[in-house]
Amino acid sequence: MSTRAFTAAAAATVLTVTGVVAQVGGRAASAEQPYGITAVAGIKVGQYTMPGRPTGCTVVIVDGEGATGGVSQRGGAPGTRETDLLQPTNMVDKVNAVVLSGGSAYGLESAGGVMRYLDEQNVGWKVGNAGVVPIVPAAILFDLNFGGDPKIRPTADCGYRAAGSASSGPVSEGNYGAGSGATVGKMGGGGAMKGGIGTASFSLPNGLVVGALAAVNATGDIIDPETGRIVAGARAADGKTLADVRKLIRAGGLDRAPGPRPGENTTIVIVATNAKMTKAEINRVAVMADDGFARAIAPSHTVGDGDTVFTLATGRWNGTANPSIVGALAADAVSEAIVRAVSKAEALGGLPAARDLGTVPARLK
Repeated sequence: MSTRAFTAAAAATVLTVTGVVAQVGGRAASAEQPYGITAVAGIKVGQYTMPGRPTGCTVVIVDGEGATGGVSQRGGAPGTRETDLLQPTNMVDKVNAVVLSGGSAYGLESAGGVMRYLDEQNVGWKVGNAGVVPIVPAAILFDLNFGGDPKIRPTADCGYRAAGSASSGPVSEGNYGAGSGATVGKMGGGGAMKGGIGTASFSLPNGLVVGALAAVNATGDIIDPETGRIVAGARAADGKTLADVRKLIRAGGLDRAPGPRPGENTTIVIVATNAKMTKAEINRVAVMADDGFARAIAPSHTVGDGDTVFTLATGRWNGTANPSIVGALAADAVSEAIVRAVSKAEALGGLPAARDLGTVPARLK
């Protein structure tokens, strides 16, 4: 199966929320109105989808000397790298790139390829005569059991190729990069659906921008927070309707149903803002951004998910940032990116996508 078979072109949407333009996914509304996480000045995204099986990696690169970074890890089965250095008590204060990858723990190797690429550009933490050490945190999702040979998984070459393709232009959504082999709705035993990768952003009139990028491989159902309706998730026995895990749980219908095995799921997210923030402040934004998981995934942060959100503050905006406002916008951007990820996905490997069941929110069609 070719890489092209795994992918689909993205569509454009511009959403207005209480007077604030949320420029989300797809094609930019105009040259003056970027969208998604690349609406944040200094942020570039590159993706690589592996040939032979739907899996891959997605890389966010920060121009210049990097961004202040933070992290919040709430899922019960994480696969991560370089998260400790993001804590406010630790020394390193700049992140050069963040990697999201398929391939379970094997996919963490992708970060090595990004490091090699950045080292070639002389980008990283300065270490005197020894040169630089690129700071590249990463998180993975489990997709080894989907779409073919599990021995095909992201390597350092995947990260290197993704980094080399990074740009501030449109971010492809759906079956791309880390979202290539993502699936959702694995509770209830009635059949899952295709997940993917999505992006969203909010741009305020004062110049503050907050964007998110999400690779969605959740155990639970994906809910549109605007309507409360399921966009993608566990299917009923007929395979054509959604079972609604929320109702099954309350009715005791999942007590003996086969469920996902721990560690075989996970939604991983990167949030970026152009605000100037300290490590403590951007870590608070990460905690608040986690609310986006709970709004858009039911249930989220289970023992079978390694849900993780990274946060980056590029400092390109000269205004004064209120961490609570940035965090609130981050949560909204995360939930919208999650909904977009499944809305832009295409059917693959015998699993339908939201577009096949007619459950894509009207604003994203």
